[in-house]
Order: sequence, then structure tokens, then C-alpha cells
Amino acid sequence: MIRILAVAAALICALPAFAQAPKLPAGLDPQNTVLLDTKHGRIVIKLRNDIAPKHAERIKQLTREGFYNNVPFHRVIAGFMAQTGDGQNGNGTGGSKYPNLPQEFSNVPFRRGVVGMARRGDSVNTANSQWFIMFTENSSLNGQYTVIGEVVSGMEAVDKIKKGEPVADPDRIVKIQVAADAK
Repeated sequence: MIRILAVAAALICALPAFAQAPKLPAGLDPQNTVLLDTKHGRIVIKLRNDIAPKHAERIKQLTREGFYNNVPFHRVIAGFMAQTGDGQNGNGTGGSKYPNLPQEFSNVPFRRGVVGMARRGDSVNTANSQWFIMFTENSSLNGQYTVIGEVVSGMEAVDKIKKGEPVADPDRIVKIQVAADAK
């Protein structure tokens, strides 16, 4: 009887730890997956370190530093994309303390759910910390911007992000973490 009570107590104590562990869609590498929490729900992004290793590493580095927490979606255009990642100024004019990254263009098309790295205007090699999630397909971006990932779950939360350019009282990233580090 004491053993049964001890096992039951251990299971009850362990439940919070099991409840906190994030459940990832099958086949995702926790080291290359980020969990982005918004007031609309969680967005799970698979980073494409196979096609943009420097950009994927930068996103993970800034995520681990807490750079993106509470950062607004400062530019959100209906039928196009939602942009975030300016942890410096919050309005699309800032970057991080790290140098800009060289382009890592690929043949991956910009379609719904694709995550791309933003840059300054037509200047290549100026991507730093900002990125965007596509609402719909836009082939004019193909080969012009670096694809860094794709949303594998949570597009319903992306669709609810407040729109505007700029966005008045924008929605924010509540918290973002690399799935391998998630608590």
C-alpha cells in the first residue's frame, strides 16, 4: 500500500513537468524549431537550417537571448505578410547588436506559412533580426529574400494578428523559445 501511494505521489508531482513539455508535430528537430506564443495562440516554426544556416542560427541566437520577447508585429499587410523582429526600436527601423547577414537565397517559393528574412529595401546582405510570415503566396519574393522557415502549426493565430502599416497598438510576441529549450 505504501508503494502504491509513493508511486501515485510521484506521478502527481511529475504531471506539471509533463504538461509543460511542448508537443511538436512529428518529424521536427527541437533544435531547429521555435515556439512563438501570441495572445491568439502558439505558432510553431520549423527553421530551414538546410537552406539558410546563418539566418536560422541568428534567429535561434536572438531567441535564446530573449531579444524577440514582447516585440511587436509592426508591419502586417492583409493578403501579404506579418513582419516582426525589431527588438531594438519596435517599428521596423532597428536590428540587433550583431552584424548583418549575407543573403542565403534558395529555390523555396514564398507561399502561405513561409517565413522570410526582412532586409533594408533593395539592399541585399542587410538582413539582421527582422522576419515575416506569409499570409498567401507571393512569387515576386522568390529568389529575392531568404527563406528561413515555415509555419508547421498555428497559422490560425497568424491570421488573427492585427493588421496595419504601421499597426496601431500592435500585437506582440508574448514569448518565443527554441523548442529544445522550452519549459
